[in-house]
Amino acid sequence: MDTNFKETIKPFFWVEHANSVSVCLEVGNYKTHIFQAWEEEGFEGNGYDWASLANVFVIEKEPKFKKVVKFDPEGSMFCAYSSELETLKEFIISFKQACENDKLILDLFSRAEID
Repeated sequence: MDTNFKETIKPFFWVEHANSVSVCLEVGNYKTHIFQAWEEEGFEGNGYDWASLANVFVIEKEPKFKKVVKFDPEGSMFCAYSSELETLKEFIISFKQACENDKLILDLFSRAEID
């Protein structure tokens, strides 16, 4: 795995499995101000909230990932996975870039649903 890729997606991290790959994020240390802005709506910044945000991102900005990238969040972790390595790489690079744009991510978050 390319070191530059790993740096590009931080704080997300890449995990390879036998028949698939996943990209994960331990929640609570990245973009917490985004979730705090929506705390009154019931968002906590947990893995489920991240999955809701990622889902809106896919639907509105990158629909090509809808059938290939799946989400499997937990309370303390966001996780996206796919059997297509290159597609998941493309997804996480695109999602991370979106996360770095607070205006965009707050807009997307306004349509996220609590899971």
